[in-house]
Amino acid sequence: MRPLRFCFVTTFYPPYHFGGDAIGIQRFARGLVARGHHVTVIHDVDAFATLAGSVPEVGEGEQDGVDVVPLRSGVGAVSPLLSQQIGRPVVNGRRIQRILHDGQFDVVNFHNISLVGGPGVLSYGEGSVRLYMAHEHWLVCPSHVLWRHGRELCTGRECLRCVMHHRRPPQLWRYTGYLERQLDQVDAFIAMSEFSRQKHHDFGFPKEMEVLPYFLPDEEPDLHSGTVSPHPRPYFLFVGRLEKIKGLDDVIPLFRDSPGADLLVAGDGEYAADLRAQAGGIEHVHFLGRVPVDALRSYYEHAVALIVPSVCYETFGIILIEAFRHEIPVLARRLGPFPEIVDQAGGGELFATSTELHEGMRRLLEDRGYRNQLAHAGRQAFEAYWSEDAVMPRYLDIVRRAAERRGQHEIVAALAPVEVV
Repeated sequence: MRPLRFCFVTTFYPPYHFGGDAIGIQRFARGLVARGHHVTVIHDVDAFATLAGSVPEVGEGEQDGVDVVPLRSGVGAVSPLLSQQIGRPVVNGRRIQRILHDGQFDVVNFHNISLVGGPGVLSYGEGSVRLYMAHEHWLVCPSHVLWRHGRELCTGRECLRCVMHHRRPPQLWRYTGYLERQLDQVDAFIAMSEFSRQKHHDFGFPKEMEVLPYFLPDEEPDLHSGTVSPHPRPYFLFVGRLEKIKGLDDVIPLFRDSPGADLLVAGDGEYAADLRAQAGGIEHVHFLGRVPVDALRSYYEHAVALIVPSVCYETFGIILIEAFRHEIPVLARRLGPFPEIVDQAGGGELFATSTELHEGMRRLLEDRGYRNQLAHAGRQAFEAYWSEDAVMPRYLDIVRRAAERRGQHEIVAALAPVEVV
């Protein structure tokens, strides 16, 4: 297999990012490098600075073999705003085109392109196999998350009113057919779950989509630290950004009369103060703030289970497979992609109401054998479906089949040994 040249085009990339999708993109990039391929990542620092209000001081960073090209236009927020409004890379377009031309890439993989160039950037990279990986629902939703008016699941389009509620200017290009025409430039579209593929279809996305999940890297063979529990009582764990859509409002009241365990909340965010106020006087709820990765492993290792109560449509549930890797079960809301993940793994339970969640917590606390059975099943499923060695061959097979449809036989031959798990 000869090395291929990949270029990833995305708005956010570590350390200039907010959520798990950018980490997922980085893992795909590093996974390709680990398999001998060359990867260049183009991302937009102006977009991050505009939304974050500042840019973190960054040293040399980890030498992972990925060639990273951060775009800084010199005009600040103007560049991402024009991309968002016009749907084209007005400021950075020529530079992106030059990088793609000079790089002679075999494959161009577009990720979150909302502020790095919008649908206009999909025309770039002519001659390469072009993929689009849908980390959000941006292709069918101007607010990306199908969370209508900031208060409810989206079951039908009210886009103009909704984007005004989200305090975003409307994107008139969405009503011209421009996006649909640009989609014809892409050779393969990837959804991160079967649920997300179906949701794209439900909202009128006109193209077929492959399904490929996120994965966690194989770089840490022994995650179990062997340390004592970081908390004196049994506990359930929540990990994630503290936002209203994460659903903790439904979980915190259950610990007012403790079920024999505490709730540990790892993470921070714009909704943190509201949640702390809600938990005031509940001695069994503890907010840990942002926890370093190394310390977080110990919290995973000793948890009774991970609680995933999100009330919005996620495209995947990477936090679930994180729990499976650490061999702890999950209690996840029966919503979005969570049922397909939990059912595939057999590594947890689903709930639709607070009563069902409370009953699930009680079962896992009182029946240690049952809890351990779920944990073991989740760990086995992680190895089979969501490890790096399980997912990366599937990604390369999508590339191979797209190249085959284009008649690019050299790429097909280079990827011929790919084995799909």
